[in-house]
Amino acid sequence: MREGVVSRGRVAAWVALLAAMGVVVALLVLVFRDALALVFALVAIAAAGAAGWFALTRRGTARAVALVVVIVALIAGAVSLVLRGAVDELVALAVALAVFGAATRLALRAAVREERSRSSRPQVARAMEGGKAVLLMNPRSGGGKVERFGLVNEAKRRGIEPVLLRPGDDLQALARQAAQSAEVIGMAGGDGSQALVAQVAMEHELAYVCVPAGTRNHLALDLGLDRDNVVAALDAFANDNEQTIDLAFVNGRIFVNNVSLGIYAEIVKSEAYRDAKLETMQVMLPDLLGPRATPFDLRFPGPDGEVRRSAQLLLVSNNPYRLDRLGGIGSRPRLDTGLLGIVAVEVTSAAQAAQLVTLQATGQVRRFHGWTEWTTAQFEIDSAHQVAAGIDGESITLEPPLQFTIAPAALRIRLPPGTPGLSPAALAPGVTRSTFRTLWEIATGR
Repeated sequence: MREGVVSRGRVAAWVALLAAMGVVVALLVLVFRDALALVFALVAIAAAGAAGWFALTRRGTARAVALVVVIVALIAGAVSLVLRGAVDELVALAVALAVFGAATRLALRAAVREERSRSSRPQVARAMEGGKAVLLMNPRSGGGKVERFGLVNEAKRRGIEPVLLRPGDDLQALARQAAQSAEVIGMAGGDGSQALVAQVAMEHELAYVCVPAGTRNHLALDLGLDRDNVVAALDAFANDNEQTIDLAFVNGRIFVNNVSLGIYAEIVKSEAYRDAKLETMQVMLPDLLGPRATPFDLRFPGPDGEVRRSAQLLLVSNNPYRLDRLGGIGSRPRLDTGLLGIVAVEVTSAAQAAQLVTLQATGQVRRFHGWTEWTTAQFEIDSAHQVAAGIDGESITLEPPLQFTIAPAALRIRLPPGTPGLSPAALAPGVTRSTFRTLWEIATGR
């Protein structure tokens, strides 16, 4: 089996390298044969970005006209590509990129399995035989996933004691009570609940199991868990192999993913957001981003040490995210760097919005001059008033100054057998020099 894993990994690495060559060839052909069509398309995208800014920051007729301009610009860009005969090259580029991504993921998974097979010890079901295992469950998380997947019976069948969270219960108090006798403790729920129980596991030096029974489960995503196979996560209790991850804190409050400040934090603070997300954003964004908007009072040191006075979006994360697109939070390649990830974004005009959207379309959003990204072990944000924050997706109000810290290797995590333990960002690192170097090493067996 080990030889089969190695062979598949090498074949996948060679396929990925060949696909990368296809990407380069398709790009060169597109640039030299269809440069004019490409320019037209990028201009159309820039125009759509500028109009989109007005649609977000204005109301009434101005918003309606801007939306029409967005649609017309995108149609014009698509038509220019068709008329100039660039569709074939774009299709070839998309196919080459898709093959590169799929083959890279296969190669990296095989390499991780091979590395772990060399160093792994025989799995011993200590959780069920030698020590007590406890799984706390939030039956309301994820629209009732605990009941839908029958987690109570599945846990009992494996010798794991289930503890159901009832309305009014103190989750951390229940977790601390369970920690007095447990060897392994886990949580079936969303990221906010995961963080609270993970803190108890850290304090009592217990192994921890994440069961993705919430709505988004970003922690499970970055741990490489199959978020659609909730029951399979229970097998981690019997898996003796562990890894350690970092945990982060703001003013003493734990978070496993990130703390968002600025626009997003203000929107999620609205009571209407949960039931009408899009409508709430449409109502609030003109006040938050429009010409009469008051800049957010968020004072913090940038990567150069110079104090900044504001940011429309400020994200502080437990280990840095890889953010290639504006739509979605992305994922983290690693959870054990011992560093906070900081991203600050400031867009103040339609011209800047056009630049940002164009760079995103070409996969270069980090080159936007209003985008700053860095890492640090400690971070402080000051303000003249209370600060709205989204902590692991939950709306919280914090007293300034906001002190961010990270605890390296603070939590012992158990994963189900066969789980690579790699996030999407780790499995799809992009078309970079380091990716090529890793693929070459896998392909040549070095």
